[in-house]
Amino acid sequence: MKKALIIGAGPAGLTAAYELLKQSDEYEVVVFEESDKFGGISRTVEYKGNRMDMGGHRFFSKSREVNDWWDMMLPKQGSPAADDIALNRKVTLTAGGPDPEKTDRVMLRRNRVSRIFFNRKFFDYPISLKAETFKNMGLGTTMVVGCSYLKAAVAKRKENSLEDFYINRFGRKLYSMFFEHYTANLWGRHPSEIDPSWGAQRVKGVSIMGVLKNAIEKQIGKKDRKIDTSLIEEFSYPKLGPGQLWDVTAEEVRKLGGTILMNARVTGVRKDENNIITSVIYEQDGETREMTGDVVISSMPIKDLVAGMNDVPETAARIAAGLPYRDYMTVGVLISRLHLENKTDMKTVGGIVPDNWVYVHDRSVQMGRFQIYNNWSPYLVKDLEHTVWMGLEYFCNEGDQLWSMDDEDFAVLGVSEMIKLGLIENEKEVLDYHVERVKKAYPAYFDTYEEMDTLKAWLDTIPNLYCVGRNGQHRYNNIDHSMTTSFETVKNILNGVTDKTNIWSVNTEKEYHEEGKK
Repeated sequence: MKKALIIGAGPAGLTAAYELLKQSDEYEVVVFEESDKFGGISRTVEYKGNRMDMGGHRFFSKSREVNDWWDMMLPKQGSPAADDIALNRKVTLTAGGPDPEKTDRVMLRRNRVSRIFFNRKFFDYPISLKAETFKNMGLGTTMVVGCSYLKAAVAKRKENSLEDFYINRFGRKLYSMFFEHYTANLWGRHPSEIDPSWGAQRVKGVSIMGVLKNAIEKQIGKKDRKIDTSLIEEFSYPKLGPGQLWDVTAEEVRKLGGTILMNARVTGVRKDENNIITSVIYEQDGETREMTGDVVISSMPIKDLVAGMNDVPETAARIAAGLPYRDYMTVGVLISRLHLENKTDMKTVGGIVPDNWVYVHDRSVQMGRFQIYNNWSPYLVKDLEHTVWMGLEYFCNEGDQLWSMDDEDFAVLGVSEMIKLGLIENEKEVLDYHVERVKKAYPAYFDTYEEMDTLKAWLDTIPNLYCVGRNGQHRYNNIDHSMTTSFETVKNILNGVTDKTNIWSVNTEKEYHEEGKK
């Protein structure tokens, strides 16, 4: 029997493990996970009965293969959830689906509400063209925005940077209001220094024209309209947070005979004289161990993967070593009351604003975004009726001033910025807090990233290595994209296909993110 060694128990790694075991009895599967939790950056952290979604994860895909897979692991709800019942709120149900009040293995259907908080006012994300938007901006700013967009539409810029990408689609004024500062805060670099391909992946078809087209089609009730992922109005969500999906998947992998080694950090990969990987070196329980295998599927950061290899050409080693990442910290803050007024027509428990997450575009604070876990799932909050459980997110680099703060000082910073933004009145409204740090959360698109194609070409000369997932490909993949890289990998392995173009092409080719891969 052949052995497949899979590095990482996040979405890509666990999907590959499950699919390989499900589709073939020719492989023994071993998964290495450096932490004690499944899901990677899609994990759920529990703290005193409250759960944190690390980074915020909406489950929406245009891929039938992905949607069917999610339904298999966590079927969509067939009865209302706790907050739907409390509010007598209409919700999309699936006939014969499980009751979230009676079982945990269920996927909820949730309303998507994501807005921008700018000048103490809410703006839709992406920007919508409605009366409230113009009122919040004011007549003068609205006119400047309109003229700026028309100028950009007539005189398109050559897209050498993310700044060019945004200005072409929104005009300079909207770019300066809603993209420039947030992007610089997220990446620690000005958009003029970032490759435009990041925007192509994350913003995709969204633009002023895209927003207009979507609004018109919605108004006239056009059927089968193609909705960009940034414009969706409803999404699926695991009852107990995104990590639940990967807890369930890990359980299924073990049922199929797979082995998952926890707290097992891969430190090296050994190749023979024919450039074929023969073994993986890892640390567990204070010991360094080695395991041989026939195939390696890696979702670990390419930077670390290449650094742990022997006989790497100088150019490939240099490119990998220079690949940049952005880390982040989040502090979960439990409060007695959220002071933002809900001016929408959406009913919520406690009358809080209905947002899942809010992008903070206020230049007076370091906070990049805040989540309201109550709105993701009522089951993430221990006392839904009397408390609001929030996650304040900060982007940083491992080892910098923010990252090096102790938990208490970091929490104090977060609470002070909540007060500054008007989320709470004073620190007395804070009941508890919990801090989490996430390394290499966001693969970045600058520095040696421009030479990524050269590095990929060299990686592809290793016949039994398959790079999957967000960090495995150094690409800002969503969960469905990460899973799809593993679907494609397993197909290649089982069909003896050596060309890996289909794996690297996920989330770059039109078929994957515009029309949907059937």
